[in-house]
Amino acid sequence: MILAPNREAGILPRMRLATVRDGSRDGALVVIDPTGTRVTSAANVASTLQDALDDWERAAPELAALAETLAHDPDGGEPLNVSHLAAPLPRAYEWVDGSAYLNHLRLVRLARGAELPADAREVPLVYQGGSSVLLGPRAPLELPDPEWGLDFEAEIAVVLGDVTQGTTREGAAERVRLVMLANDVTYRHLVPAELARGFGFFQSKPATAFSPFAVTPDELGGAYRDGRVHLRLTTTLNDDVVGDVDAGPEMHFSFFDLVAHIARTRAFAAGTVLGSGTVSNADPQRGVSCLVERRAKETVEFGAPRSAYLKKGDRIRIEMHDADGRSVFGAIDQVVT
Repeated sequence: MILAPNREAGILPRMRLATVRDGSRDGALVVIDPTGTRVTSAANVASTLQDALDDWERAAPELAALAETLAHDPDGGEPLNVSHLAAPLPRAYEWVDGSAYLNHLRLVRLARGAELPADAREVPLVYQGGSSVLLGPRAPLELPDPEWGLDFEAEIAVVLGDVTQGTTREGAAERVRLVMLANDVTYRHLVPAELARGFGFFQSKPATAFSPFAVTPDELGGAYRDGRVHLRLTTTLNDDVVGDVDAGPEMHFSFFDLVAHIARTRAFAAGTVLGSGTVSNADPQRGVSCLVERRAKETVEFGAPRSAYLKKGDRIRIEMHDADGRSVFGAIDQVVT
């Protein structure tokens, strides 16, 4: 028996969704149980996550019913093998990344001898990345040339429903469908030359990787408020925890702010992915979510950076746990090849 979500009691559909690689471009949509260990097909509701997003009003309650049934049946579904998962959206209509954490922006600018824009506190920075190839949580991080300076960037991202041009901050909340984690990798040594040409990132931004699960905002409970995720984001490089940052309080521009900003002059289709930018805290005890921040701090303290960028064999793991210790999104866990 499939249980129906109790909408009359005000309980919103809550679920964790994923995409299994099946040989097709967009994979097969599945629902994940609360423990993150079992999975059930969502084929009877929507064949892919994009299909579900295109018909969200119908699909969301049905997917939530599948999730609730799986949650109440410990023997339901099948064992989950995370290595079989693609990104929740293996390809997306658009991938727009912001820079919502001013501490990160300050440190990155410091590393290349630049100052913050005069309107940095009023106007978010965003760039448009490649979205036709998005990496799964276990995909290798390719490094064709060590001189390019490969860096990880631990972020939060949201998947949007249809966004009309002129959507306001107040109207943005209902546009956020799902939340996930991202590793928005950068070839740092390619950045300065590209920016000097005055036309933005391109070659310096290879494919972005995403967490195993994309979750509905209500799955985060009280940790999701004001368009921010108030949980710790942990980044481990090889065997060392390099970052344990608080994603909430220092997110200067919320996801609602970012939606309003990007929608000022254009509309966005359901399935657009919007990133927070690298999560960053001013407190040095919280560590870093990317290596360029560490190198910037070393430059201030020692006159030059001492840390190297990623090399072949390095392993990066990005994860977020809730108050009960549950891995909300599963872990991005990648090895440099």
